[in-house]
Amino acid sequence: MSITVSLYVEGQVLYVNLNGELDHHTADQLRSRLNSVMSESRIQHIVFNLKHLDFMDSSGIGIILGRYNQLKSVNGTVMVIGMKPLVKKVFELSGLSQIIKVVEDEKQITAIIRGIA
Repeated sequence: MSITVSLYVEGQVLYVNLNGELDHHTADQLRSRLNSVMSESRIQHIVFNLKHLDFMDSSGIGIILGRYNQLKSVNGTVMVIGMKPLVKKVFELSGLSQIIKVVEDEKQITAIIRGIA
């Protein structure tokens, strides 16, 4: 089980591209990298690109929910784009789809950020 994580910051937006499996074996690696970037930059919004994520368990839910709670205190936003059916099912069953913005088109990301910022 492995994950490839690609992070980049554009302004106050942290883009997180995930490839592989986000589970209890890989969650600590991602959490550590997110915490590092978020402590170095003034992040207001996070976009999780899950197009290439094959599997996510409760550890992945915890990571996304944790970032949501962090950014909620600064009126920030967490967005998710591109989920495979299995990941989408976990996302919906967990209730995350009720609080995290699910974006279908990358153009929506900019519109959402401008509307919030």
